[in-house]
Amino acid sequence: MKQLRYLTAVAQHQHFGQAATASHVSQSTLSAGILELEEVLGVSLIERNNRKVFLTPTGEQVVTRARELLVGVEDLVSLCAGAGEPFQGRMRLGVIPTVAPFLLPELLGEIRALYPEFKLYIREGLSQPLLAGLQAGELDVLLLALPFPAEQVETMPLFDDEFLLACPPSHPLAMRSRLTSADLHGEALLLLEEGHCLRDHALEACELRDSQITIPYQATSLATIVQMVANDIGVTLLPSMAVKAGITANTTLCVRHFDQRTITRKIGLMWRKKTSRRTEFRQLGDLVARLIGG
Repeated sequence: MKQLRYLTAVAQHQHFGQAATASHVSQSTLSAGILELEEVLGVSLIERNNRKVFLTPTGEQVVTRARELLVGVEDLVSLCAGAGEPFQGRMRLGVIPTVAPFLLPELLGEIRALYPEFKLYIREGLSQPLLAGLQAGELDVLLLALPFPAEQVETMPLFDDEFLLACPPSHPLAMRSRLTSADLHGEALLLLEEGHCLRDHALEACELRDSQITIPYQATSLATIVQMVANDIGVTLLPSMAVKAGITANTTLCVRHFDQRTITRKIGLMWRKKTSRRTEFRQLGDLVARLIGG
């Protein structure tokens, strides 16, 4: 199984060094594992030269079967983990970075208090890599913004997270008696870089197109964007959970609600459709929803 994981990692990254890093082993260990697998199977799976790594035709077929086997093994482990009382074994949770720092501390504290024997492993990342990890059997369940396109999965919507406008107190939008998404037309709007679903959901919720706004700066974190706006470089949209967690606490930023209550993103769970642990995942979702409601 370990050798098959190395093989699928090489197939995914097309690079031995990156595959080794993703597999948390040295490049020599990964290379030796691939060679052992080729010897056991009696076929060549990977061709290498100084510039490129690529699969042989047989290697491509083996990778396809290997991915199915690895997911099947993880589902088998999940079946056993979910056979007893909920929250007694382990669970691998993927969380997007615009949710993790604002929700996880309280969630982990609650889980630790209620289920001290439960082991929850966290991976933070963008939605697409997390989905790849879920479908590869590397993760059991995701906590992310919905909708997100995926096949053979089930989702559980949990709560709506409102988008709020953050701007300097001297900005004209801070002084409007009523604020609508149309007021953002022509504004310098700071957003996360492409790949963050928060960006797409914020624009969609406000019914904005790129042509209607100026994007002077793109960041990889909300904390960076907050500091840029605090230095009078445009305005931004922040999720309510980040504001409640104090992301603007050490600034003088003005934070305002929109008059439309539909400017939100939906946060929920996602898991593989064939999992045997959906009851446990739903209980996790209920716990998250209760924390937000409280």
